[in-house]
Amino acid sequence: MLALTGCGSHAVLPPQPSPTEIQSKVAKLIPATVSDRQGWAKDIQVAFTSQKLDASNENICAVLAVTEQESTFTADPQVPGLGKIARGEIDRRASRLHIPGFLVSAALQLPSPNGKSYSERLATVRSEKQLSAIFDDFIGMVPLGGQLFGTLNPVHTGGPMQVSIAFAEEHARDYPYTYNGTLRQEVFSRRGGMYFGTAHVLGYPANYPEPLYRFADFNAGWYASRNAAFQRAVSQLSGIDLALDGDLLAAGSLLPSNTEKAVRTLGKRLDISEGAIRRALEKGDSLAFEDTDLYEDLYALADQRAGKPVPRAILPGITLQSPKITRKLTTAWFAKRVDERYRRCLQRAGR
Repeated sequence: MLALTGCGSHAVLPPQPSPTEIQSKVAKLIPATVSDRQGWAKDIQVAFTSQKLDASNENICAVLAVTEQESTFTADPQVPGLGKIARGEIDRRASRLHIPGFLVSAALQLPSPNGKSYSERLATVRSEKQLSAIFDDFIGMVPLGGQLFGTLNPVHTGGPMQVSIAFAEEHARDYPYTYNGTLRQEVFSRRGGMYFGTAHVLGYPANYPEPLYRFADFNAGWYASRNAAFQRAVSQLSGIDLALDGDLLAAGSLLPSNTEKAVRTLGKRLDISEGAIRRALEKGDSLAFEDTDLYEDLYALADQRAGKPVPRAILPGITLQSPKITRKLTTAWFAKRVDERYRRCLQRAGR
């Protein structure tokens, strides 16, 4: 498809190495401390080959850097205190639904399909793969489980790259493996996690000046870095403070977001209608947003005001929220940590 920092047009790839050559290349770039480097290399090679990605040092190192940051090359990474975190989530949901705690405790004492009670399994759970299986059983076998979670398993990410399960389900059409069970279970496997994680890092065109912003997008969503820069330009022109989170529209709502409201105040200066503003912002999850009159005219105005080109990409200002996170972390922190690992990988490649 594209080189890591390539532009949005579909470039013609140079002749690609064979699968065996790609595997050898990947194995040499994986940190020496990783066990089963050939196994990792094979799964990464399949991801690159099946997705027609350029197996450049830059692209391979991007995938390796994210994997190292997310799991230190562990197919099913362990999370300290995961059972306690899960029980806390169950209790919070029960409280919101006004379900008495004794009913929750009683339900968790029921035997699960493997013979152990749900409470016993939660007490010994160590990984998200194990926790996801517990929730699948709990939702399917216990009436209270369906009441608490419906059909939605609350474990949202998994595997060695901690890729979103929802992302995998949206991009599973060309998945190259046959498998038993569910796609969710595949995400927790090494091969599945690496396939969908690779797609999340490299599977979209972006006009970024450096890979740092692609790493931020892995954490915050495709084009979050570009959209955050657009939000900052809007804020500077309108004088309205905006959260630089990359979300141009209010998720799941037809009501205008704060970003859309701020852009509307610039409508006369940009000579653009509210309807045209909305249609342009709806393209914020694709490269096509950069071809809209709104994007081009707003940046022309921003550049003129600043007397120089303003940035088209910045690190989103997002604080990471998760029961697994015990200290204040941000998307910028994540992107910079991955970028450090990426540059060490390039050093191993002799770059």
